Amino acid sequence: MPFLSQNWARSTVPKPSQIRQPLLGQSRLTSGLPLPAHSRFSHCIHLLLCTESEVFLPSVTSEEQHVKMSKGKVENIKDKIDGNELDLSLSNLTEVPVKELAAFPKATVLDLSCNNLTILNPEFCSLTHLIKVDLSKNQLVCLPEEIWQLRNLQHLDLYNNKLKMLPLGFSQLKSLKWLDLKDNPLESTLAKAAGDCLDEKQCKQCASRVLQHMKVLQEEAEKERELKLLKEREREKKKEAKQREKEAREKEAQKKKKAEEKERKRKEYQAQMAALAAQEQPKKKKEEKKKRAAQNQGKKTASASVPKAKRSICSLFFSLLLKLLLLLIVGVASVIAVCQLTELRKEAFCVPLNVHFEETVRWAQGLEVVQQVIQKVSELRT
Repeated sequence: MPFLSQNWARSTVPKPSQIRQPLLGQSRLTSGLPLPAHSRFSHCIHLLLCTESEVFLPSVTSEEQHVKMSKGKVENIKDKIDGNELDLSLSNLTEVPVKELAAFPKATVLDLSCNNLTILNPEFCSLTHLIKVDLSKNQLVCLPEEIWQLRNLQHLDLYNNKLKMLPLGFSQLKSLKWLDLKDNPLESTLAKAAGDCLDEKQCKQCASRVLQHMKVLQEEAEKERELKLLKEREREKKKEAKQREKEAREKEAQKKKKAEEKERKRKEYQAQMAALAAQEQPKKKKEEKKKRAAQNQGKKTASASVPKAKRSICSLFFSLLLKLLLLLIVGVASVIAVCQLTELRKEAFCVPLNVHFEETVRWAQGLEVVQQVIQKVSELRT
């Protein structure tokens, strides 16, 4: 049986960047002991075989580690700081203690490798002081969209995780100069852009190419979002147009309904008026008869009054004429009497009057009627 030697000193544990030997994928030791291929090397024990081969086995002291950890968070972060570096690797973390890390803004280099991280909370992106972050050998399936807030980040190690895609905000990490995405199930175009990261130069090229790739994806996403917004606006416009058409139809239907209701009321009113007229028809006929009778009576009265009026006018005219004639006769008689009986008969204006009077008397005496009248008058005297 091969001889195994353990060294528990922290200094002999290899750094996460060194835990990339092909032996990690081996399923058996030379001793014949099986190693599950899916084992999580959350705490690595450095074993030295007699064959001088180095492997890492799962720790058998996980219970002791959980005593030192509180819900996957490190209790004494300050003890892990060395200058500007904060080493939280091999700490069995399931989440990043963001609040505790925020208390140490001078720790710009953060090592979170070899933990059990599956996601990074959006709060992690508030650690804008970070310049270098090592997240290798975790179980990360995605990164937060808010990663663009890490504007000072220059070095990012994502080796050996479960990432398939990167968030579009990744393209805004303008300070990023170094990136490792090896051993992730990346989608084909992203994997092609990332390439290998076997040395410093390739990792820098990976950062540049991935940023350019994500920038293109972001531009495409922006165009797609604009197109989607445009389609959404068009749908909204069509929806509004349909709504307006619907409202117009409803308004027209309501208007038509009101018109029909008004017509119905008008017909009902006309029917009521016709019924009332039918009821009042006899009364109207009686009233019309009375009016016609009154009119006839008035006409008769008027026709009767017209002759009377004519007669009264004629009698008045004749009376007036007779009076004028009588007055004329009296006047003439008075003048004749004056010219015959007074001393004025010798005056110039009475002489012709007296001549005419005497001629008239003689003419009248020659009339038979006048003679008879004179005879009767004389007889009456006697």
